[in-house]
Amino acid sequence: MKADLLALAAIALWGSLAPLGVKLAHIPPFLLTGIGLLVGSIIALPLAHFRLSRWKVPLPTLLVGIYGLFGFHFLLFMALRNAPPVEANLINYLWPLGMVVMAPLFLKDVSLHARHIVAALIGFAGAAIAILGRGGPALSDGGFHLGYVIALASAFVWASYSLLTRRLPAFPTAAVGGFAAASGLLSLGCHVLLEPAIALSTSDMVLVGLLGLGPLGGAFFLWDAAIKLGDTRRIGLLAFATPILSTVLLLITSGQPLQWNVAIAATLVVGAAFWGSR
Repeated sequence: MKADLLALAAIALWGSLAPLGVKLAHIPPFLLTGIGLLVGSIIALPLAHFRLSRWKVPLPTLLVGIYGLFGFHFLLFMALRNAPPVEANLINYLWPLGMVVMAPLFLKDVSLHARHIVAALIGFAGAAIAILGRGGPALSDGGFHLGYVIALASAFVWASYSLLTRRLPAFPTAAVGGFAAASGLLSLGCHVLLEPAIALSTSDMVLVGLLGLGPLGGAFFLWDAAIKLGDTRRIGLLAFATPILSTVLLLITSGQPLQWNVAIAATLVVGAAFWGSR
């Protein structure tokens, strides 16, 4: 139960990413992610009792952390640049399905049953309905895009990172601050190489700070704690709630009415999570 609550708290923070992202859409994504991750890493200081030595982990553990936090965001941004964003985002949300299906490959003590696979597919259907929606952005008119492969890679990275953290030697959740700091610096490097420089206003910095404390910071610490304590299959099913919550918050903050697709998506995801975790 504690793991589920931690996972749901992380999902709630990730749900705020879309409305915050809309308000900060004028900021280049790597710059936004880099600053956000660096701000998020500060959360680790009180967790580590303000001792950076708690960030110290074996090099393989650090590389897995960078693989997850930086690799996921890098591939996602590259996918959005090289494919229609609706489809790229939808493919990216295969990562909860990946967590469920790949769990036995990464974790010896986890088995997979037919109900887990079916529940994960139902959850993904719910996520797809939430993302596409009625009257939402249209799908592209066909054709292959390299971004589809990159989006699939981003989904694999986050699913495998989430499972790999269970196989690593034990490390404190505070060490995620080191992962975030290293990934933030790499993101800023990508900004310098790939994006134009811009000046940030005071209001931009406030919103970026909220982004760093929430979906690009606090959520990672909560997620790490949840993965260490809970059943990764059930947590993966719960994660399908992320695009639904994100859609709801985006509609509310933009003053748009809630649509039927949100209710259907929520029903599918809740039902899949309940059935798949029995």
